[in-house]
Amino acid sequence: MTNWTANLLFLLQRFSWASAIDILLVTMMFFAVLRWLRDTQAMALVRGLVALIILVVLLTSLINLPAFTWLLRAILPALILAIPVIFAPEIRQALERLGQAEVWFPRSKAVATASVSPKVVEAVKRLARRRHGALIVFQRITPLNEAIATGVLLDAYVSPELLLQIFYPNTPLHDGAVIIVGNRIAAAACVLPLSSSGILAHSPERQMGLRHRAALGIAEVSDAVAVVVSEETGSISLAHGGKMFHRISAERLQRLLATYFPEEVPSRSVWQTLWDFLRRLMASPQQQEEDER
Repeated sequence: MTNWTANLLFLLQRFSWASAIDILLVTMMFFAVLRWLRDTQAMALVRGLVALIILVVLLTSLINLPAFTWLLRAILPALILAIPVIFAPEIRQALERLGQAEVWFPRSKAVATASVSPKVVEAVKRLARRRHGALIVFQRITPLNEAIATGVLLDAYVSPELLLQIFYPNTPLHDGAVIIVGNRIAAAACVLPLSSSGILAHSPERQMGLRHRAALGIAEVSDAVAVVVSEETGSISLAHGGKMFHRISAERLQRLLATYFPEEVPSRSVWQTLWDFLRRLMASPQQQEEDER
């Protein structure tokens, strides 16, 4: 007990502000990694890996196992090289989100679509009333040129009537997504990447089809905003930042679009933008949903 107290006092005497910042940065890094891995298929693998590490540490510390310890030391370099391969999709998604973070870009570069959002909301209301399935994607900072190239180029002004005609059942353009860039429809019948995170598999909603998986998929690999109208129930959903809001009203949809595409973009310093990014990163899912409201 005396040795433990002496060691603690030795550490406290050498503790400084730099040490506190060092510990805080390491904690934030682990917290961010766990948040990115949450609700993904890799989370089960992480739990198994942590349990295995704890078991190995207990075995090697409590029992003298020289052969087993030698084996662990021999395979440890291979395990370190295998981790990036195992978690390649999650690492790629984390790097893409970091590169798309608005902290690296002035907010004035975000595409202003505030003038067309009421037209889209009106079209979504009518589509939901008729139970016509629809998928509408708003481009923000990240270019969606690859997805646009998979569809039929339109370059047309946004109007409720045009969107209703595009998503009318059995028409040539009703399958796929409409991508809006600025105040124009860039293309229709676009093919989007499907989500592989497994979030929809755990959702109580059982009407989640390809449109919802595509909306969540484009929200995972870009900063785009995707609006979905369910063909079975007529419910409205919105996907952004790898999350999906289910069964929202048209009024809430308008408020969310006004949040993502404000009519007036205020001038903000880099530190203010960095603070907002860190606050969103550390916020719980409930707090994030309240901020979206």
